[in-house]
Amino acid sequence: MEYVIEMLNIRKEFPGIVANDNITLQLKKGEIHALLGENGAGKSTLMNVLFGLYQPEQGEIKVKGKKVNITNPNIANDLGIGMVHQHFMLVDPFTVTENIVLGMEPKKGVTIDMKKAVKDVKEISDRYGLKVDPNAKIAEISVGMQQRVEILKTLYRGAEILIFDEPTAVLTPQEIKELTQIFKTLISEGKSIILITHKLKEIIEVCDRVTVIRKGVGIDTLDVEGTTPNELASLMVGREVLFRTEKKTAVPKEAVLEITKLNVKDARGVNAVKDLSITLRAGEIVGIAGVDGNGQSELIEAITGLRKISSGSIKLSGKELSSLKPRKITEAGIGHIPQDRHKHGLVLDFPIGENMVLQTYYQTPFSKMSMLNNKEINKKAKKLIAEFDVRTPSEYTEARALSGGNQQKAIIGREVDRDPDLLIAAQPTRGLDVGAIEFIHQRLIDQRDKGKAVLLLSFELDEIMNVSDRIAVIYEGNIIAIVDPKETTEQELGLLMAGSKRKEAGEDTHV
Repeated sequence: MEYVIEMLNIRKEFPGIVANDNITLQLKKGEIHALLGENGAGKSTLMNVLFGLYQPEQGEIKVKGKKVNITNPNIANDLGIGMVHQHFMLVDPFTVTENIVLGMEPKKGVTIDMKKAVKDVKEISDRYGLKVDPNAKIAEISVGMQQRVEILKTLYRGAEILIFDEPTAVLTPQEIKELTQIFKTLISEGKSIILITHKLKEIIEVCDRVTVIRKGVGIDTLDVEGTTPNELASLMVGREVLFRTEKKTAVPKEAVLEITKLNVKDARGVNAVKDLSITLRAGEIVGIAGVDGNGQSELIEAITGLRKISSGSIKLSGKELSSLKPRKITEAGIGHIPQDRHKHGLVLDFPIGENMVLQTYYQTPFSKMSMLNNKEINKKAKKLIAEFDVRTPSEYTEARALSGGNQQKAIIGREVDRDPDLLIAAQPTRGLDVGAIEFIHQRLIDQRDKGKAVLLLSFELDEIMNVSDRIAVIYEGNIIAIVDPKETTEQELGLLMAGSKRKEAGEDTHV
């Protein structure tokens, strides 16, 4: 059997935790091999060992049968190994092209040949259908576009073995289809892929084999043909997982959030939200469905005070919010699970305990006479860590040391614990495994059942369909339809998201 990668009996330890305990993973040439496990199971750690970011305490790595010592990512690149990270390694003020060629810039004499760089990037982008603007600034493009830049970076370096860490977590269904096609093209060119994913449907659709790890231990390697999502979920979590969220019918009450004729500009000064009107009531979850880049981010930033509005009104329980600062908006009764947990959700160099009180650190009992009360902060953190199953060695561990899913659970715990009247959940289950998704969905429904309003933004159509009581479709900055999830299909939603009108004319979206 020809293996292009063999990771044999790998052990990786961190202070207080064994992340990988004697794990073996073997990648065949020309296959897509899934690496499946819960948040914090050790998947990203194992791949960071392969990419040279971590050194294992035990075990060996072979590339094409030859034992290698990968002490840094440059050696991995030289061996033909490329990695697309879950959290993007991009320089915000740089352009797409500058990020892609960084460290491998084409030269013209002693200067960088940017003309050639742009041409090369455009060629690769067109070849794989990525549709990326080579001259756009990273800071001004959507999260989905940033993901494509990461993929382009790997392709530009000509890797033969590609590691994708949750590559579809922020992509729309259409973009996922396009990425699947990219995978097929890469495999047809003789490349091999390791895919870290939580999406069981994705594994069944695109992968040849799957290795399951649980709590740092290798459980099994299976052929995908012949397995089922239920079997994989049970192997991953160690128990049976329900794929449908059980919930009672919503009983909406008084209006909580009222948005009227809202206009908001994006970073380029172009109107991203246009004359948008919508009302959310206590006791309901409204899902926002739309292709990334249709004004969703700007809408949420406007509600939470992170972006100034051009015109219109945003009221919370009758109180105008549009002129208030973010802290005052938070205190008025809004919780915000942000779309980008690293940029807007956490201070990565702070302990996870301090991150748990980022919204409330200045209030009693966490602060006394302008001094932080660490005893109370850590007491609260311990409670939330236990309640929301945040897997961390302790409350003193830096936030950046946690897996992406555990970082997300920490943010959700912080925001839900404050019991806000309106909870805005933007991509709340991005990068989470099926067990954690089940847990988070139930928390959102619990908030609804307590009489709170929940605004859910997600690019996962099954999440929108499963959790929402009403679905508002956003297209080019406007709500073009509001549909009942029980009376629509993913196909109809997909058409609406692409700008198609419903058959019913003149539907009122201000409901």
